[in-house]
This record gives sequence, structure tokens and C-alpha cells, in this order.
Amino acid sequence: MALSRGLRCCQRVFSWIPVLIITAVVLWSYYAYVFELCLFTITNTLEKVAYLLVFHACFAMFSWTYWKSIFTPVAAPCKKFQLSYSDKQRYEMEERPDAQKQILVEIAKKLPISTRAQSGAIRFCDRCQVLKPDRCHHCSVCETCVLKMDHHCPWVNNCVGFSNYKFFLLFLAYSMLYCVFIATTVFRYFLKFWTGDLPNGPAKFHVLFLMFVALMFFISLMFLFSYHCWLVAKNRSTLEAFSAPVFIGGPDKNGFNVGIKRNLQQVFGEDVRQWFIPIFTSQGNGHYFPLKSQSSESQNPLLANEDLWEESDDGSEEGSLGESNVEKYILMFIEGSYISTLNRKPLPIFGS
Repeated sequence: MALSRGLRCCQRVFSWIPVLIITAVVLWSYYAYVFELCLFTITNTLEKVAYLLVFHACFAMFSWTYWKSIFTPVAAPCKKFQLSYSDKQRYEMEERPDAQKQILVEIAKKLPISTRAQSGAIRFCDRCQVLKPDRCHHCSVCETCVLKMDHHCPWVNNCVGFSNYKFFLLFLAYSMLYCVFIATTVFRYFLKFWTGDLPNGPAKFHVLFLMFVALMFFISLMFLFSYHCWLVAKNRSTLEAFSAPVFIGGPDKNGFNVGIKRNLQQVFGEDVRQWFIPIFTSQGNGHYFPLKSQSSESQNPLLANEDLWEESDDGSEEGSLGESNVEKYILMFIEGSYISTLNRKPLPIFGS
């Protein structure tokens, strides 16, 4: 037990190494650009002031988004997706797998769950003891289930998911802007140092190396940012891009794709003025998402009312729809999905 705790402690310490590397490179780039280039190399005062103003604006936005990506806590499923004490006892005492699956089906009828496991069973996390909401996955590094999990990123030492996906995208965007600005403004002095028009000194090494580092990071970030832009346009996570989510009618990689505009709004919100600021504006609470088969929110009462599953301050469920109504809406949704797939053979709910 003590050895296991020691290994976990070491793992947590070493997991910060990529973040420290990025931080060290950024701090060095700040010194090289501000002091070695602007203060010690550039002689034109107007050019120097303009470069410093734009550089600090880019540096501030980069630092802000990086901080938010690292230190925003991951969003975990709410208590409504956890097994109650009686359900947990009933589930653990039951030894037959099919009977356990049936218990989960009965519990899931009260929840807005549309996806299934590959076998067709209700997705359940044995470690967290929760029924997984749509697009939720368990992260073995964070040791918790993460809502709309995209991936675990070692460079931010955090899971990228519902709570910080916007911050992660902005971090990539402002990192590219930071690198582009440095590369374009350093290029002229890079050539002068390279051709010998400027005297050798400490600034030469910093300016030459700054140019190479900025270009190297920009190329890497460009591919990663382009890939995530494609994912946002398709409304997929990285995990869903590799393994399509499974619905009652079968796997569908475009199951959550509701159009580019609504896909963007799910991540960035409806107010375009807030898209480029690292404040949380994503729609919903991460527990359920509109489906491609729904032409409007009014067709699915579970998605039309975001306050449906919010708990009151005392933890009770007052103010939400009654369980009987919820079951009715779930059954209406399931029946509608079956009707739309009558011409296809649906996947069995349980594995054979």
C-alpha cells in the first residue's frame, strides 16, 4: 500500500515536467525578445515600443489561456448519475451479469443517456460507480470520469474535456499567434545577424535561436490546431474520432453533429464577442448533448430545458420533472429512435 502511494506521488511529480519545460521555454523567449532584441538590439524607438506593446498583449493572452487549461478542474458526472445506496447494494449482490445489466437499464431510464457500450449495454464505470453520461469517459491519469472527455494532455497536465476544451483551443490559437508574431518581427534581425550586418554578442545567439524555436513550435501547433478545428466543426472529440459513439441504432460518428454553427456554439457559446476570451461560455452542463436526429430542441424536452437536472442547494430534486415524466420522455425518445431504424436491424441491448 505504501509503495503504491509512493509511486502515485512520484507520478504526480513527474507529470509536471512537460509543463515546466513549456514554462521555461516561454520565460526564456520573453527575456530574449524583450531584453536581447527590443532593448539591446533595436535602435528605433517607435519600432521598439510597437513591438513591446503587441508582444505583451500576445504574451498575456497566451499565459491566461495556458493557465486556464492547466488549472481548470475537470467536470465529473453529477450525483444523479451515481448509484443510490439501495441500487448499489442490489447491483453488488447480484452475481448474474445479465441481471446486473438489467439493473443498470432500469436506472438509466431516469437519465438522459443515449449512448451505449460496444456490446450495447449501459455504460457504467466500476471505479467511479457512476452511469456514464453521453461522451463521458474515465481517465486513468486523473482517476475520475470526465464529462465530454477529449484526451489527457501531458503539456497541460490535465484532462481536456467539457470544462476546459474552449480554453485549450484558445491556448493553441494564441500559442500560434505568439510564435507567428515573434518569427515575423525577429526575421529581419535574424538575417542581419546571419549575414554579419550586426556585431556578434549575446543577442546574436538569442535572436537566432528564437527564430528557430518560434518556427518549430508554430509548425507543430498548426497541425494540432487544424485537427481540433476539424473536430469542432464535426462536433467530435478525439476519442470519438477514433471510436464512433454507439447509439441504440448502432455506431454513428456523426451522432452529435448538429451543423457547424450549432457545433461552434456548443463550445464557444452564442455571443461571438466572448469567443476569444478565456471565460467559460460553453453551452449546457456536459451531461447531455443534442443529437443529429433531432431537428429542433423542442422535439426533445430533455435537451430543451437545461435546468432539468440541476440540483437545489440542499441536494434535493425539487423543481425538476417527476420521475414518471422523465421516464415517459426517455421512452418517447427511445421509441422514436427505433421507429427511425425499422429498416435496419438494431444492435442488441446486451452482448450475446
